[in-house]
Amino acid sequence: MVLLVAVFLFLLFMGMPGLFTIKINPDIPVVVSVQRIVAQTQNFTILAIPLFIFAGNLMNSSGITSRLVGLSRVLVGHLPGSLAQVSVIMSTLMGGVSGSANADAVMESRILGPDMIKQGYARGYGAAVNGLTSLITCTIPPSMGFVIYGSVGEVSIGRLFVGGVIPGLLMMVFFMTTVHITSKRRGYMPMSPRPPKFGEVVRAVWQNMWALIFPFILIAGIRFGVFTPSESGAFAAGYAVFVGMAVYKEMTLKTLWETARQTLADVGVLMLILGLSGTFGYAIVFGRIPQTIAEALLGLTSNQHVLLILIIVILVIAGMFIETGVIALLMTPVFIPVITRLGIDPVHFGVVMMTTVTAGIMTPPVGVALYSTSEIMGCAPEETVREAMPFYIMLLILIGVLVFFPQIVLFLPNAVFG
Repeated sequence: MVLLVAVFLFLLFMGMPGLFTIKINPDIPVVVSVQRIVAQTQNFTILAIPLFIFAGNLMNSSGITSRLVGLSRVLVGHLPGSLAQVSVIMSTLMGGVSGSANADAVMESRILGPDMIKQGYARGYGAAVNGLTSLITCTIPPSMGFVIYGSVGEVSIGRLFVGGVIPGLLMMVFFMTTVHITSKRRGYMPMSPRPPKFGEVVRAVWQNMWALIFPFILIAGIRFGVFTPSESGAFAAGYAVFVGMAVYKEMTLKTLWETARQTLADVGVLMLILGLSGTFGYAIVFGRIPQTIAEALLGLTSNQHVLLILIIVILVIAGMFIETGVIALLMTPVFIPVITRLGIDPVHFGVVMMTTVTAGIMTPPVGVALYSTSEIMGCAPEETVREAMPFYIMLLILIGVLVFFPQIVLFLPNAVFG
């Protein structure tokens, strides 16, 4: 087993853990590796992932995103560092229609980046804000990370969706506070000389009503059995097409076709990772690796909080080198037996885990969003990391709060689902 773990870790950092890891164990037939790839894609709940990716892309091409930018400007245009505050609000609103932190980081950098530079924002600061605030998107439902975690760990996706609402709003407050403090110190001025009037807010909200009510429809539909989590992905895609074509009338058949082509590319990469993770999942169960890790961690501590902190440290380190989706696919079956042994609610753990793991998109040396936002903003990733330090600290504080106060996560799921 030691050899299996050593080879897996080496190949994991090389980007090819699954097939080669399973072949190391002579007791497992090679044909099993192919069978597990196919079996992994037969999970009906997994169908929600490509559908939500398609829905998120449709939201961007239907006119919803541009209107949400306008609403954000109305709400926080009077605050210091208002463009950075727009990024925070925008990520919160996009969480209800996208669910992809990477896509949100790139989109906001392209939309808000040029104006940030014109108004004198440091390029690294703009990249840091647009990248790190996108983490809110992965917490507000629907979230791709929650779908993956729930599917692999056999945890209620509906409860995960609802459990992410309060932590997502808390993250918004924490990041808005960070932006306010840093912007005042840097002298980043507001776009508007006064707070918005009540009528202006009402008009802006009304213009975005179709986007704002979407997450509530989604949660209500799952809660009352109108559709399953998988079917909710199909509903999301159909909803975006309806809004883009019938309401805003900005989506054409050509736009729809281009969006579908882009989605095929996105889904192809993800499903390849998802399929190959099936071989790894079988190998770790066959080799009793989860039980071994559980015994090792439980041998160190039986305190829930200390155990969660140890796992968070492992996830933070892994997130520096490995893509977020891969960690969720591979580490969920490893840690679920560990946390259940100590009575930690898997919904609570899922929200903490996915918040921690998704932060890896903005950590060196291989953070995808770190390099994307830095390139768009025209600065070095090192500059972005320096500017992001206050946001990293605030994020760690938030994760600590979630660890020690699980009811922040569990209150709404218990209230909605019982």
